[in-house]
Amino acid sequence: MIPILILAAGSSSRMAPRDKLLEPVGPEPILRRTAGLACAASDLVLVVLPPDRPGRWQALDGLPVRRVLATRAAEGMAASLCAGLRDLPMAPGVMILPADMPGFQTGDLVHLIATFRQDPTRILRGATESGTPGHPVIFPSDLWPALAALTGDEGGRPVIQANRDRVTLVPLAEDRATLDLDTPQDWDRWRKATGG
Repeated sequence: MIPILILAAGSSSRMAPRDKLLEPVGPEPILRRTAGLACAASDLVLVVLPPDRPGRWQALDGLPVRRVLATRAAEGMAASLCAGLRDLPMAPGVMILPADMPGFQTGDLVHLIATFRQDPTRILRGATESGTPGHPVIFPSDLWPALAALTGDEGGRPVIQANRDRVTLVPLAEDRATLDLDTPQDWDRWRKATGG
């Protein structure tokens, strides 16, 4: 089993006053969509949530996810990552899945997990078809202590940089690995282009 850890405790300040993780993608908020994809790919999905966004908690109602409270979410992404890692059972690795990227499909996550199982010593990183690194990322369990020691708002990037020789890029279709919508203008452009 490879658990999936969804980081959903960020402030989405560039979307104010809207909450980026509650933006609709098709018929449901992007957070619920992402969690649903993860549940179809893994038996254990953890979602790290802040204490002050009840709409995000409600968006997950009825899904078989484990909700993790990030009491120190305001300190940055590393605090959210650490909160999730504390709740993880032993496993060969963990997939870190951003909650706010609308391009992913369940098949992408399944493919990454299957590739990781072939060599669970590698860091697997989703990439575009042209090789631009992106998300999701699967970290082998021996690197979890390094992830838990991080601070600030960089997420797992320092651990990836310190272990470049262990990184394998896994191409995903189109721009799914890098499509990140952070502002109302980003969302408007994406909806106009895709009907999403």
